[in-house]
Amino acid sequence: MARVLKVSGPLDFAAVREEAGVPEEFPADVLTEADRVAADPALPEHDATDLPLVTIDPPGARDLDQAVHLTRTAGGYRVSYAIADVGAFVRLGGAIDAEARRRGQTVYCPDGRTPLHPPQLSEGAASLLPGQLRPAALWTIDLDADGEVAAVDLHRARVRSRAQLDYESVGRQVPPELELLPEIGRLLQARGRDRGAIELGTPSQEVEPGPDGGWTIAFRGQSDVEGWNAQISLLTGRCAARLMLDGGVGVLRTLPPADPAAITALRRLAPGFGVDWPEGAGPGDVIAGLDPTHPRHAAFLDAAASLLRGAAYTAFDGTPPAQPGHGGVGGPYAHVTAPLRRLVDRFGTEVCLALAAGEQPAADLRAALPELPGLMAASDRRTHEVERCVIDLVEATVLADRVGEVFDAVVLDAEQKRSTVVLTDLAVEARCEGRLTPGERVRVRLTTADPATRTVRFAPAAG
Repeated sequence: MARVLKVSGPLDFAAVREEAGVPEEFPADVLTEADRVAADPALPEHDATDLPLVTIDPPGARDLDQAVHLTRTAGGYRVSYAIADVGAFVRLGGAIDAEARRRGQTVYCPDGRTPLHPPQLSEGAASLLPGQLRPAALWTIDLDADGEVAAVDLHRARVRSRAQLDYESVGRQVPPELELLPEIGRLLQARGRDRGAIELGTPSQEVEPGPDGGWTIAFRGQSDVEGWNAQISLLTGRCAARLMLDGGVGVLRTLPPADPAAITALRRLAPGFGVDWPEGAGPGDVIAGLDPTHPRHAAFLDAAASLLRGAAYTAFDGTPPAQPGHGGVGGPYAHVTAPLRRLVDRFGTEVCLALAAGEQPAADLRAALPELPGLMAASDRRTHEVERCVIDLVEATVLADRVGEVFDAVVLDAEQKRSTVVLTDLAVEARCEGRLTPGERVRVRLTTADPATRTVRFAPAAG
């Protein structure tokens, strides 16, 4: 989207992190352990360095969790997906493990990241940086011609990524290493819609450094390349969940199916947002046909988030959970593809490696699983608080001298005495006084823009 806000001068993002309780510095014993394990990593016996793997991430990323190779087979496709083997460096019960449990996940801010693991691991010895020999959990997933899973293999292997690619350059011209990504990505997206998956693709507000030392905030939609790449990760997570359920132990990412009443309510809203919902079409099909760069479609996608409420991490050992599925994915799913940045993925990967080898996970690993849902829920809350406060700070700062001005907006949702609106020409989403009609185009007056309290408020404009 082209709606961009520009902020000149410094902003205190460190205060936001401190207020949210984000751990900054690593304790000395954690850094000492990280230096030791980074200096002498254990490499698996299986050598997969002949695989021409590549990574694809945002420009400048150093914490590279995944490397991929795609090839055509006689019956369909083979997806080789190498995941950074964080378990090769982090000992259960050790100092790094304890600190990672305290942090939960990497926290990203406009002025940098607060990593889950010490940088000598997350951006060094454990990261799948190009040209470097690395330990990895190597998934080999065979798909048939329709994109259905035909076979899965998983084991530890030594790998070497050939290149570090980024979404923007791949979007301009898909390189030979990823020539099958659009074909496989679209096929997996189609299979997801068949399963009833709901992929919102809602534009997100992102704050980035500006060219003059200030900051910009803009609505960014997911590119095609990001969507196709995400399908490889989702595919792997579905295979991981199947391994766990078949093995009777693991930790799933669960989400109840969309409530039929919520689907009905969303369908009633569709005309107000200018969205066509044909008879018999499911929400996933309707959403897949929308343009997230269109303000009213983007607002409808925001409203559609009501279908995907109640996500959780669900650990089990023995009896599988009564509701093992993920409504957004359209089936059981587990997080295993981002262990450098998310705590639960390391544990999920270790469970899968044991089960794939025909073994039971170690007792200390099994004992840790029940703790993970609570740890991840706490870190999710902290991360979401940081993200929201950063956006609020930038919005309030850029609008501070525009109180009283009138703006065009689209109504996202409405409660009893207030609504949420998104401005048509600026990347701002905020509260507005009064109960308005979702999807309605309105004129709103800025009544409050206070950087000290990070507050932005609007009211319906008279006339």
